[in-house]
Amino acid sequence: MDQTYFCPVTATVSIIGGKWKPIILWILFQDKKRFSELKRFIPGITQKMLTQQLRELEQDGIIHREVYPVVPPQVEYSLTPKGNTLAPILKAMEKWGDAHMKK
Repeated sequence: MDQTYFCPVTATVSIIGGKWKPIILWILFQDKKRFSELKRFIPGITQKMLTQQLRELEQDGIIHREVYPVVPPQVEYSLTPKGNTLAPILKAMEKWGDAHMKK
């Protein structure tokens, strides 16, 4: 996050906002995942979009990308300590969604 923000909410939304990032983070709160696992858990996301969202989260220090030196290459994604601090925010979003979404 190399931009200066004057509102903490704007700073937070700039990092975790959008259609896919909250879902990616929610999945990674459960455990580390490989790219193919993330793609399988998120119906409708394209490979290009998943790659882009993961790169942005990695650049912001929210997730860690671990590349294993095997053939074919294996990559796992996990939350960083900074990423884990988002748990209360996403849990609050889950609680709000449960209370307000149409069932």
